[in-house]
Amino acid sequence: MNIKIGFHPEAAREAEAAVLWYAKRSARVAERFIEELEIAIAAVAEAPDRWPSFDGEARRILLRRFPFLVIYRVLQDCIEVLAVAHGRRRPGYWRSRAE
Repeated sequence: MNIKIGFHPEAAREAEAAVLWYAKRSARVAERFIEELEIAIAAVAEAPDRWPSFDGEARRILLRRFPFLVIYRVLQDCIEVLAVAHGRRRPGYWRSRAE
């Protein structure tokens, strides 16, 4: 099952901010972050129900080497990434994006 994935505008900004933060420290680490994020998104597209429910209808997948999780929901015709959240950020801050 490969389904279209879209990013909430705030989730896209979070991903971009994380890449920029890592890029200031190391271009290679920023590249690895992008690779990890792409791997996670591809895995979600392939099998969106594989990861556990999280806070209602949302689901989450943890990045392997970075303290981030991708929070998403499965809609009728696509998957919407609601947040690319740092693991230490205030829990649930993204909930209003699902409305």
